[in-house]
Amino acid sequence: MIVAAITFVVLSIAIGVLQLALALGAPLGEYTMGGEFSGKLPIKMRIAALVQLFILFVFVIIVLTKAGLAFQQFYSFGRIGIWFIVAFFILGSIMNLSSPSKKEKLIMGPANIIALLSTLVVAVF
Repeated sequence: MIVAAITFVVLSIAIGVLQLALALGAPLGEYTMGGEFSGKLPIKMRIAALVQLFILFVFVIIVLTKAGLAFQQFYSFGRIGIWFIVAFFILGSIMNLSSPSKKEKLIMGPANIIALLSTLVVAVF
């Protein structure tokens, strides 16, 4: 379970860097939002990238809590919250793998599957 939690954290850092880059205007729009925006994201989507970064941060806290690696006082919340994260990554995997964007499908699809598997391991054990 600890390996799965650490895998999720490392993956989240990588995805977080991508989200921050998108929010700051990096021309990587093809990797997100169904590839609808090539190049730099419009301002509303850049704000959405920041929101996604915040959500990812909350997910990391919940995973670390459920895995017993941090925030022990919130363990009971982590036991419930982890299942919301698992559901999130089930939907995310489906969406990314069915994306019209080849770049999103090839990068974010597998990333979501790894996140799903690692959170599922943390949830079950």
